[in-house]
Amino acid sequence: MRHRCLALCLSAALLSGCATSTVTNPVTGLQERTVMSVESEIAEGKKGHAQVLQEYGAYPDARLQAYVNDLGQRLASQSERNQLEWHFTVLDSPEINAFALPGGYVYVTRGIMAYMESEADLAGVIGHEIGHVTARHGAQRATRQQTAGLGVLAATLLGVALEGAGVPGAGQVAGQVSQSVAAGYIASYGRDQELQADQLGAEYLSRSHYDPRNMVDVIKVLKNQERFADDMARAEGRTPPPHTNWLASHPSNDQRLQEITQIADGYRGTYLDDSRSRYLKAINGMTYGESREQGLTRGQNFYHETLGIALTAPAGWKVQNSTEAITLVNGEGTAGLVVKLVPAKAGSSHDEIVRNVLAPISGRAEPLTLNGLSATHYVGMRSNQNGEAQSFEATIVSGPGAQNYLLGYAAKDAQALQRAYRQMRDAEGSFRALTAADRAAARPWVVKTVPYPGSSAGASGGFALLAKKSPLTQAPEQQLRLINGVYAGGEPKAGQLVKVVE
Repeated sequence: MRHRCLALCLSAALLSGCATSTVTNPVTGLQERTVMSVESEIAEGKKGHAQVLQEYGAYPDARLQAYVNDLGQRLASQSERNQLEWHFTVLDSPEINAFALPGGYVYVTRGIMAYMESEADLAGVIGHEIGHVTARHGAQRATRQQTAGLGVLAATLLGVALEGAGVPGAGQVAGQVSQSVAAGYIASYGRDQELQADQLGAEYLSRSHYDPRNMVDVIKVLKNQERFADDMARAEGRTPPPHTNWLASHPSNDQRLQEITQIADGYRGTYLDDSRSRYLKAINGMTYGESREQGLTRGQNFYHETLGIALTAPAGWKVQNSTEAITLVNGEGTAGLVVKLVPAKAGSSHDEIVRNVLAPISGRAEPLTLNGLSATHYVGMRSNQNGEAQSFEATIVSGPGAQNYLLGYAAKDAQALQRAYRQMRDAEGSFRALTAADRAAARPWVVKTVPYPGSSAGASGGFALLAKKSPLTQAPEQQLRLINGVYAGGEPKAGQLVKVVE
């Protein structure tokens, strides 16, 4: 189970009732009214940092963490708030994401790092995030919301983020899942704030002797992600999804690309090389996609080595993995099986869990055995939030390690449940303790660097050859082009180091 939300928000309670004061903005030098003093910025950032680590987890590679922290500290030292105690963390998430919290806390995911081509590219991402902190954009947003009477939701940044490929309509099923710390509070900064963060990021790159034009490359990475998502949708006969990774107030990637190009072109100077070789060395061996700790999807199978469980989705269904649940969703996105870990305090016996978690008004229980695991299937009625009687169906399973699991049946409506019911039971019947074969299949992928193969007489080379050796199953050649920054065209030179997935 892993985190899929793309933003994290500090609790409204942390700042509710705060009085306003006047501070000087470190970037503009202007006085501004605020509900968040410098001291509270730092305090809220520290509290939020603990939440971020709980949601995502830090990537367990001290060498890579030190590399990113060193780069971030060098950039932050050139900022208007170099007196802050800055923190730079690589998050253990495959999502393409970067964000910041007030007070000097900046995060990049290993997911976005897989798509960066050089140290200067990564500097562009981090510089933008530093810009949001130095300009106090989180504090400004919190102040506007409280002034508007909307309560204080201390914002985070989705300065460089793109949603992973979703399942059409899956949100109808995902709504059945308890929401994480971040869910429901996704918010973006305004267009002017994003533009200011781009301008500040370019300035920090220039001061640190990186070419600000590398920020243009970062936006191109996002554009290529959009193209890839559109192309995969068309290949599957679907309408390309709307590009809603940022809210409407955020400038589109097209607009942002134009604006950051103009900003970068305004700089003239002699810059260091982009440190591509150093960057590729740093990420060599980095986990790509899901990890053992978060659970792995391989085809129709889902394996969670830490929990010791596995499931198989029916043909045509997809696996969604979040911090809170594993959801097997049908092709229409109208029904699914939601698998959740039952907390120990809910009870140790199935009867206790039925009473404390399902809280039925009436119903019947049926004892089962799922692949040698004790289970109880329950069909009944319970009260919803409005006090109305509502039917439900779920199964409780005692899994490995004395952990209990709740397998809930979720659907858009009764008709969707009926259509998907047989496949739901099949999915439920696949719940099992990891077998030896499952453990062998649950090997995480990693990023490796190899010389780009040229073509020889009678044999193809390049990405076509690399794709044949890749474990990637969906359009492997296109995915390799995507992680190497040539999805829209171009070709590396023979012998040049490129990224592959092994």
